[in-house]
Amino acid sequence: MREDKAILRLQTIPGLTPLGTTKPDGFLCRNARPVFNFNNRNATATARNFASLSMAERRQQLRDFAPSPAHLLNHPLASLACVPRDVAIFAAGAVAGAVAKTATAPLDRVKLLMQTHGVRAGKESAKKSIGLIEAIVLIGKDEGIKGYWKGNLPQVIRVIPYSAVQLFAYETYKKLFKGKDGELSVLGRLAAGACAGMTSTFITYPLDVLRLRLAVEPGYLKMSEVALTMLREEGFASFYYGLGPSLISIAPYIAVNFCIFDLVKRALPEKYRQTTQASLLTAVASAAAATMTCYPLDTVRRQMQMRGTPYRSVMEAIPGIIERDGVGGLYRGFVPNALKNLPNNSIRLTIFDIVKRLIAASEKELQQIVEQKEKQEANVEQSSSS
Repeated sequence: MREDKAILRLQTIPGLTPLGTTKPDGFLCRNARPVFNFNNRNATATARNFASLSMAERRQQLRDFAPSPAHLLNHPLASLACVPRDVAIFAAGAVAGAVAKTATAPLDRVKLLMQTHGVRAGKESAKKSIGLIEAIVLIGKDEGIKGYWKGNLPQVIRVIPYSAVQLFAYETYKKLFKGKDGELSVLGRLAAGACAGMTSTFITYPLDVLRLRLAVEPGYLKMSEVALTMLREEGFASFYYGLGPSLISIAPYIAVNFCIFDLVKRALPEKYRQTTQASLLTAVASAAAATMTCYPLDTVRRQMQMRGTPYRSVMEAIPGIIERDGVGGLYRGFVPNALKNLPNNSIRLTIFDIVKRLIAASEKELQQIVEQKEKQEANVEQSSSS
């Protein structure tokens, strides 16, 4: 009868500080029990009749393992697990944001035209507002079909880093705002969303101002022309006109949006939580609540971004808009904005959810490859020792 043999596998684990040990005789005995003797004076440890096996956590194991082309051919989804998680989320967010912004660009252009009509028209005609149908007809008449996508390029350029920074910052802030019990409260989610919104807005704000100027001011064909004119005539500070109300408006919007989305998703039964339909409906509901709550501040910041704006603060702009256009002036362009935000938000958050599920599934497939490889190695070792 073949005697069973113990196998000791030594593997370096990055970041692990080794503990000084001595190895007495009989270290690899069968049916051994661990016995430790600690000496407090020199902080050393001795082990007798004991074999120790160390395991790195699974994610480190997956990160160090490189599957072969044959493995990936049999498990194609596992290739996604080879891509860093942050890179996969960044790419998905960037593509989703660009597609969503391009698809809803005409409604965004109409909304901007309705929001800023009073400031652009001058004081005498500033009391006159422009309606949805009138704005649609005006753009088509003056600029043609391409006019509906005017200013979309800087918006697409802006949304790539904006989405990446916002999603990454939200995940980071959620860790920071967790309580002592490791759970994230509703207030913690709101705070994480607000901080994420302000962080992404501050970083990409100049591109947002350029997009607005290109969309509503006549005579500009390129984003570079707008940027050079602003630098020459208004100085560098013009790229941050309206930053205060922008931060104030985006903070509650992202806070309400992300918080409602997370909470509603968690409240759903498990069998519905992982479906695309649930993500879409949840995203629409969260976007609707956030848009209704925060839209007046968006109107204020847009009018403060305009050249020659009479407003220098939020407290000055709100009563000024109400005096000129009534309370409804704060919601000017709300309908096209809501029509734009609902699909825009639902596309972005739904794709983000889908990507997270794909990443989880890819890691499971990669783990299957790792387990198969370990089983093969164990069989080889067993046959070689027999």
